[in-house]
Order: sequence, then C-alpha cells, then structure tokens
Amino acid sequence: MTVPFSTPGAERPIQSAAAAPSADWAQEEERSNHHMLRLMTWISLHLGRRIGRVVLMGIAVYFVLFAPGARRASRQYLKRVLGRDANWADGYRHVFSFASTIHDRVYLLNDRWDLFDLRVHGADLLDAVLARGRGAFLMGAHFGSFEVLRALARRDAATHVSLLMYPDNARKINAALRAINPAAAHDIIPLGRIDSMLRLQERLDAGGMVGFLADRSLHDDSTATLPFFGQPAPWPRGPLRIAALLKRPVVLMFGIYRGSNRYEVHFERLADFSSVGRGERAAAIDAALANYVKRLEARCVDAPYNWFNFYDFWKGPEAEAAGPAEP
Repeated sequence: MTVPFSTPGAERPIQSAAAAPSADWAQEEERSNHHMLRLMTWISLHLGRRIGRVVLMGIAVYFVLFAPGARRASRQYLKRVLGRDANWADGYRHVFSFASTIHDRVYLLNDRWDLFDLRVHGADLLDAVLARGRGAFLMGAHFGSFEVLRALARRDAATHVSLLMYPDNARKINAALRAINPAAAHDIIPLGRIDSMLRLQERLDAGGMVGFLADRSLHDDSTATLPFFGQPAPWPRGPLRIAALLKRPVVLMFGIYRGSNRYEVHFERLADFSSVGRGERAAAIDAALANYVKRLEARCVDAPYNWFNFYDFWKGPEAEAAGPAEP
C-alpha cells in the first residue's frame, strides 16, 4: 500500500543548476585533530559529562573569538532566522550548541543513554513505513544530532541504520569514531563507488534504514535553487534521485538539541517514490525537495541554534545577484 505524502510548497519555481557553484564546506580546514579528540574523549568518560561541558565552554569561546569565517557565517544565518542582528551571546550559543552535540556523541557511542532525556515524536509513522518490509530513507540535515537516532536504534535493538555520505566525509567520520570508541563502527556507504547502489539496495531490501544529510552539495552535484529564509540557495537533488531510482519512501528525521541533556527526535512524512513512474520522477523529486526546504526552514525557526552549517550557505550566482552576504 502506498502511503500518501503531501507536498506543500511544490508550487514554488525550481531553477536548475548544472553544478553547485561552490563546495566551501568541503574545503574548510580541519581545526580538530585526533590527539585533541582523544583527550576530550578521556575527559568526558573519566571525569564526567559535567566537567566535560566546562571544558567545552572554553572551546566554544575560542572558536567564537578565533574563527572569523565561521563567526561571519553564523551571524549571517542568525540574522535571517532571528529577524534581528545577532550579538556575541547569540554566536556563542550557536557554537556551544554545535559543540554540545559533538561532545554528546562520546556518550551516545559508548551507550550512555542514561545521561540523556530522549523524547521521540512520530515513531508510529516510521514503524508503519518499515512494516512494509522495503526499508526507508531517512532524510536529515546538518541540524541538531543524527547520532541520537542511531543511539535509539542500538538501545532498542531496532532496525539497522546505515549512513550514506561522500567518501571524504566517510573517511573523516570513521577516523573520528576510532578515536572515540573503536568498537562503535558506523555502517557507512560511500557515494560514487561501483558497488554503492548494490549495497544500498541490499540494506533496504533487508528492511533497514539509510540516512543521509541533504543540505550540502559538491561541485558535481545537480542542484535546484530554492529560497531559504528569503534568499536563493543551492540544494542537491542527488539523494532524492537515489530514493526515486530505488522506489523507496523517504522520512524526514530531525534530532533537535534542546539544551542541557535534552533531545527530541522527530519523524515526518516527506515522499514515497514506490509507485512513481519514470516520466513523473523529475517532478516528484522537485516537489519533495521544495517540501524538504520548507520543513527545514520551519525547524530552524523552532530551534534556531541547531543549524550547523558554518560557511556561506547562500553563496552562488543567484545569491550574488541578490546582493552581497552580510558581514
């Protein structure tokens, strides 16, 4: 049975772009290193989360003071989402929220669920989709924490979750995980390899979930230009194209950090490509992408300090035509 999914916002015009004009996020210099990560892991696991968060405050202050590019991007985004100029406290809160979700991975990857207040919304929806036995794609963003979903899956012995990502990201994630907990291996499917689609289909045919973050693109991605907080931005079509090609349902997933030790996991319907024919595929993908952007914008308004793209997200020909980025 096909689950009906609404696509509000599909009437918005979508402009094609042969490739993303820039992939600044992929070129950002790595500021962390494995020695620091191992030190933070040791502090977190041996001295406790409270002391670890005190150290984290100092790290957040450092980045606010000495990472001008990230600070500029944060102010640019916060001005749009808050509807006012962002001050130093806003910038600190933004960076500290990001650092907190990274820090909490140490505990989530070591199965310390007792430290967190995890609340799930929309679990019945996900259960209904998975009950069909064909698996599902979980579509997220660099917003909040995706790790809380995997923690819930491990805790409840639920359906297996694989991650679909670019090869460079897969390499960095695996290296970081080895520093945190060598036993906590992620099942990562790198894009662009000969066996990528085969591995994807195997996971889905087994009734599993495949997660991907769909708010960043690379130079060779096909993108659509859609407004995000009133200004055009490039959005990759690739992840939804894969879901459409494999004829699978797509469920939105947001792991929202609410401060302290509180997280909310939300599942929402996005699209179902199970019965979409080849001639309808392009329109269905664009409609789902428009809906994704609209829902992500609404989540950013609800939890503004959970958006973790610390680069000029709106950079591109259309954004330049609309005017220079905020300083």
